[in-house]
Amino acid sequence: MATPTSFLLCVMIIFTATLMNIIDGCYGADDQIAQRKLLFVIGDSLFDPGNNQYLMNGSKSPATSYPYGVSLHNHSTGRLSDGLIVPDFIGLFANKKVPPPFLKPGANFSDGVNFASAGARMNLKIQLSNLDKVVKSIAEKVGHEEAKKVLMRSVYLISLGGNDYFGFNTDNPNATQSERIVYMRMVVANLTNGFKEIYGKGGRKFAVQNVGPLGCYPMIKQMYPELNGSCASRFLSHAKLHNKALSNALKKLSNKLPGFKYSILDYYYALGDRINNATKYGFKVGKIACCGNGQYNGKNCGGGGDGKEPFNVCSHPDEYVLFDGGHTTMRTNRQLAELLWNGVPNITGPYNLKQLFDFPYSICKVAYTASLPPYLQPGTHRFTDGANFASAGAGVLVETHPGTVCKFV
Repeated sequence: MATPTSFLLCVMIIFTATLMNIIDGCYGADDQIAQRKLLFVIGDSLFDPGNNQYLMNGSKSPATSYPYGVSLHNHSTGRLSDGLIVPDFIGLFANKKVPPPFLKPGANFSDGVNFASAGARMNLKIQLSNLDKVVKSIAEKVGHEEAKKVLMRSVYLISLGGNDYFGFNTDNPNATQSERIVYMRMVVANLTNGFKEIYGKGGRKFAVQNVGPLGCYPMIKQMYPELNGSCASRFLSHAKLHNKALSNALKKLSNKLPGFKYSILDYYYALGDRINNATKYGFKVGKIACCGNGQYNGKNCGGGGDGKEPFNVCSHPDEYVLFDGGHTTMRTNRQLAELLWNGVPNITGPYNLKQLFDFPYSICKVAYTASLPPYLQPGTHRFTDGANFASAGAGVLVETHPGTVCKFV
């Protein structure tokens, strides 16, 4: 089994090579784009590869300086981790380039693109608008029909919701259960509409990371010292409500929309179990972050907004589950990405990401044939186009609706 050190060396080599490849215009050759399965990433700070550094309007993002990126030779990229994040690993597992930030000037989108924004400063609506811009560029290269096929083949990796529940429960500590349910339904409805919008553009394959165990994050526990290290229950219960409703919503979409396939990573369980049982997964520390200040290193990693706050940094981030008060280390990200990529159904289901990438997409066309004769019609002995056995009440239907033929590619 590879040691964390050897794995880290391998990652640094691959990541450096990947960065060198992201230099050549926006897309590769037209015929290559037309045949590709791209990876589109939509999300928040857990998936942000550095988009927010291009939105700072002169102010500096803490994630663009030490100690963020410390495990990649101090190469700080705007990722809120010591190294790579989950979408980066998914790109590598799929034998693709790491999906670059959408806002990075000159980035190569030939294998996909990452729209995610920390704090969702670019919210779902804005990220979908940015997806439209990419879709338009692909259509200009290969035509609308081929572009839609690209979108059907591609996979959409999504992580949203955590910021919504963090904000609501921080701002509304005395909210009733019914108020929490109303808010949850609004969040899930917005996500569902987002899935439908992507489906309308051609998207068929969705991989979703549900909301994590917010109340167990060092950042949250440090905000409520009266809990004496226990997890904040209202944050946890709201996340659970969301995750159940999200699962039901995706199941309904798969039953309603032809070709809609999805995967859900139970991020709530996967991360929660690592926080509470760190050694089970090869870590030494689960409940305290590698970087930050306070009892749990829950805030101000990198010095806070102005970069002037004192903070601690651990010597070996790969021994920690969490890098800062709300974000995971590169080693944890790799484990989570592996669960997304080839996890079993009780953690990642009903499909995993590898299965989604391997699935063909379907092009359904209406096939008009001669009216199919009723099977019981006297004198009918030739059924070259088929036969109609349907019966309504006492009579036999005299014609059928056009059929649907699906070609899988």
